[in-house]
This record gives sequence, structure tokens and C-alpha cells, in this order.
Amino acid sequence: MSKKIAMIFAGQGSQAVGMGKDFYENSDIAKEMFSKAGERIGIDFKELIFEENEKLGQTAYTQPAILLVQMIAYRLFKEACPDVSPTLFLGHSLGEFSALCASGAIDYIDAVELVHKRGSFMQSACDSIEAGMMAIVGLDDASVEKVCLDAQKDGKKVWPANYNQDGQLVVAGMKADLESLEQTFKEAGAKRALLLNMSVASHCELLAPAQEPLSTLMSRMIQDEFSAPIISNVTTKPYRTKNEAVSLLTDQLVKPVKYKQSIEAIARDVDVAIEFGNGIVLKGLNRRIAKDLTTFNISDMESLTKVVEEICN
Repeated sequence: MSKKIAMIFAGQGSQAVGMGKDFYENSDIAKEMFSKAGERIGIDFKELIFEENEKLGQTAYTQPAILLVQMIAYRLFKEACPDVSPTLFLGHSLGEFSALCASGAIDYIDAVELVHKRGSFMQSACDSIEAGMMAIVGLDDASVEKVCLDAQKDGKKVWPANYNQDGQLVVAGMKADLESLEQTFKEAGAKRALLLNMSVASHCELLAPAQEPLSTLMSRMIQDEFSAPIISNVTTKPYRTKNEAVSLLTDQLVKPVKYKQSIEAIARDVDVAIEFGNGIVLKGLNRRIAKDLTTFNISDMESLTKVVEEICN
């Protein structure tokens, strides 16, 4: 019996200088995808990804770089295993756009442009404010939510943003408000309350100005062609229509990413997960969320070969 497979994609923060280079050096498909994506948005992706530079850490450039490498990994896997069909797709934040692309609902070149502009919309929404994000470690979700809710009652702008795993929840909001709550989180029992190196407050109400332009762009680019359902970050439920994608990915800008809850929801419905793109961020999270869910990763030619041998033979 064929395996039920979840194809998964990490979000911003998974990037690294040199990611995808092994694909580029050993695959004509990768070279072509680098070239065409670069032509679309006027970026030299080799320079952006393979050389030390400031742009790779800027949201508008980070997002297309991550998506491009993920789509190359996915394309190479599909070339090697054309008969393997995913049961579902799942992404973490930005990764949901890679999931959308892998499902066939948007061409990778269009997707590169889409997330490039998404990053610009997000940055523009935060340009005139001091926004930020903070990782809360060692504290249960309910306690983090209570601190945020109490702070909101005091007029502070802070919200839960990324539910990554038990004991790891990222909050977003105004940087000064986040800094003012560091001791409060620790007094509530957090082991760490670490302000992240972010100039954008993702998945909270501060990104409301980015919703309309993103929705308009998605409505133009996304098609009603889904090869398998995508699990929504917002609802943890599957969807597979254009209208749902536009609505849910617009909501995703201002609502928390429920990654932990999504993995818990699908763990009994799939046999394995495959993480595409740089690193093993989601593989590590999955190991702690659902111990019985085996997760593979494809980040270079060697790992691609191992997964092909395991899944396709």
C-alpha cells in the first residue's frame, strides 16, 4: 500500500547563505528556475542566495528566496518520483504559499513575484512603527495568551503569532510593548523571552494594511487547480479552492500560525512528512509535536537521493 504523505514547507527564518547551491550546481532544472525567477522580479538569485549580503535578511527578498529553493527541491523530487502523489500540503507562514505552489494552484514564477510583493506589503505596513516579535520559551499557551490579553487591556499591542510547539510560542506587536513584557513573561514561568531580530510583526493586527493589496494580487494569480488539499495555518482545516486560498491567506497576515495544532490534526492521517527546502526546522518541530510522524527533508542532492530511495522504491 502506498504511503500517505504530507508535503511541508518552512517559513521565514529557515533561510541561509548558500541554500540551494548544491541543487544549482548539479541540476539544469535548478539553473533554469533560478534564471526565470530572477528575470520575473529583477533579482540575481545567485548573488542574493550564494553571497553574503544584507538583502537576504530583508523580508521582500527573504520570501522569494526561500520559496524558490523549496520549489526546486519539490520539482526535483517530483521528477524523480512522478508516481508519488501527496495526501496533503502544509506550510508554516510563508511556507503555505510554497504549499499553494506545489499543489498546482499557482506557477512558481508567479509565486516568486507574489511573495516578493507580499514581503514588501508587510514591510510597508511596519515602516512607520517600531514593530517586532518575541519568542516565549518554556511557558504554556494559555499563560502566554493571558499575558497578551492583560497587556491589551492596558492598551499594549501584543498578540500570539506562531504556535510552534508546546513551550514555544512567538508573540508579535509593538517592540516597546514586547520589551515591557519580558519580565512579566518570566514571572509567569517562561524560561526565556527573547526579542527576535525582526522589523516586521507577522500574523497580528499591525499587518492589516497589507491585506487588501495582497488579496487583490492573489485573486489575479491563483487558479482553481489543486492537486491535493492544503492545511490552513489559520483554521488547521483543509482547503482546495481559489476563493478559500485568497480568503485564508489574507487572514493569515493578521491571525496566528497554528502549526502545532495543524500537525496534531494531520498526524493520524498521514504516514510520513517530507520537508522541502533549506534546513530541518519543521522536522525538528514535528519530532516534538508528533513523535510517531516520521519526517524526511530534502535540502540538497544527497538528501534528495535518500528520500527517493526511501519513498519511491
